[in-house]
Amino acid sequence: MQDMIGRKESCASGQLPMTSPSSLFYALEEWTVVEFLKTYLFYVIIGSLTISAILVFFIVPLTIVFFIYLSNILLLIYQRNNELEADPLSDVWNRVRKTIATFWDIYARIWHGYELHGVENIPQGPGLLVFYHGATPVDYIYFTARLHIMKKRYCHVVADHFVFRLPGFRILLDVFGVIHGPKEACVRTLEMGQLLAIAPGGVREALFSDEMYTILWSDRKGFAQVAIDAKVPIIPMFTQNVREGFRTLGGIKILRSLYERTRLPVVPLYGGFPVKLRTFIGEPIPYEPNMTAEELAAKTKAAVQALIEKHQKIPGNIFRALMERFRTQKKED
Repeated sequence: MQDMIGRKESCASGQLPMTSPSSLFYALEEWTVVEFLKTYLFYVIIGSLTISAILVFFIVPLTIVFFIYLSNILLLIYQRNNELEADPLSDVWNRVRKTIATFWDIYARIWHGYELHGVENIPQGPGLLVFYHGATPVDYIYFTARLHIMKKRYCHVVADHFVFRLPGFRILLDVFGVIHGPKEACVRTLEMGQLLAIAPGGVREALFSDEMYTILWSDRKGFAQVAIDAKVPIIPMFTQNVREGFRTLGGIKILRSLYERTRLPVVPLYGGFPVKLRTFIGEPIPYEPNMTAEELAAKTKAAVQALIEKHQKIPGNIFRALMERFRTQKKED
């Protein structure tokens, strides 16, 4: 009995008598675990943090999609509870429209410290807002929500055809006046006295522009012809740091080639960073009957470029944009 106790004590004290196989196994196991931790623990921690960061960068953008679907569900509930069959653009939807706008405005204030400047440049009547397209249209969502709260107006917007093929979005698109064209529909909207927004760069600009904020409009001038036909002013618009909130992997050539062949937004997004976002609305470009569509398109592009140069530090920097949450001064006031 005493011999057994002695052997157990020797194991506990770290001594390794050759007559005790259990003590040998215990010591070997202890040595192996310690050496493993000493050798690989650093790499395990770094690997775990890297994987977590990747998941966050790619999953956070999905929260925007989730909130959009949540808005759509709220509209469906409102429609069913009130047994609505009215035109989605009619005033009977104003109550739920304001509720959704308030939700997005609160989110914009909390996550991006969102600000809207130059609202006084929006005419009382119809007008065509032309803006630079970020990696996501989240800045436009913030803008139209704030506009609805401040001025009790909503702005129609032209979206790419693929948006209308997404499942479960239909009622949301209808209630907030999202259209896919054609030119006649755009002109008709403006002739009805409404505001209309267009990003001439579209999906291509969203996916393949970068932190240099290069405008990718090619030779598009259809939007200018819409303004001429409707006899309305064009109002340039730009959101500061919109490229720092969300980024794309548009620099990968194979993804650019795939998009050009399919016209599908196959480029992955990442980010969702809580950077400072400020939307600036420039002075209107008035309707001039003698101006051609080419001239008006060039003038509009120059106006948007001027807003970028005035309010955006180039190249864009995510850390700087984050720090701007704690500053009140813009690039140039």
